[in-house]
Amino acid sequence: MRIVFATGNNDKLKEIREILDTLNIEIISMKEAGVFEDVEENGKTFAENSMIKATSIAQIIKDKFPEEAKETIVLADDSGLEIDYLNGEPGVYSARYMGKETSYTEKNNNLIERLNGVPDSERTARFVCAISAVLPDGKELSTVGTMEGIIGYEIAGVNGFGYDPIFYLPEYKKTSAEISADEKNAISHRGKALREMAKLLKEELA
Repeated sequence: MRIVFATGNNDKLKEIREILDTLNIEIISMKEAGVFEDVEENGKTFAENSMIKATSIAQIIKDKFPEEAKETIVLADDSGLEIDYLNGEPGVYSARYMGKETSYTEKNNNLIERLNGVPDSERTARFVCAISAVLPDGKELSTVGTMEGIIGYEIAGVNGFGYDPIFYLPEYKKTSAEISADEKNAISHRGKALREMAKLLKEELA
């Protein structure tokens, strides 16, 4: 049995492998599995988008590699940042916010500017991650995890990626790009959703 994770993001894949290592199953990216197609994520929620991705990739593997498909669990995630003051923006458009080619430094600076003068009490935000799985028999599973924080006043930290450098965690007095990988995996939206998914997969595989 193997897991094909529908991502091309190496940082994300590294995080996923660390969190799911208790499953003792090989985890490869969709490109490593020979899948290069782009899936249009047109859902209205993170959960819808992750399931669209998982079912689409599972079908592609089934069509292209029918034998491998019998031993393949497809996992996909959709995650992003919701800022309360901005009515939940960037939300499901987190990766596409200001255009896919725009650097996260520019995106992060733009969000800080949009919150200029807004007090801590109104800078509340959360990272949301939805994980979907499609098993070889077609059964679908899904989990969601969140991590609460506030938007910081400046970019800080180099350990994370994406919006991590502006996502401030009051209990750590640091951004999620300043804490260690182990600390982040223990509290992150992706960590919570993946650990819940690992439980469900263990039950299915038992």
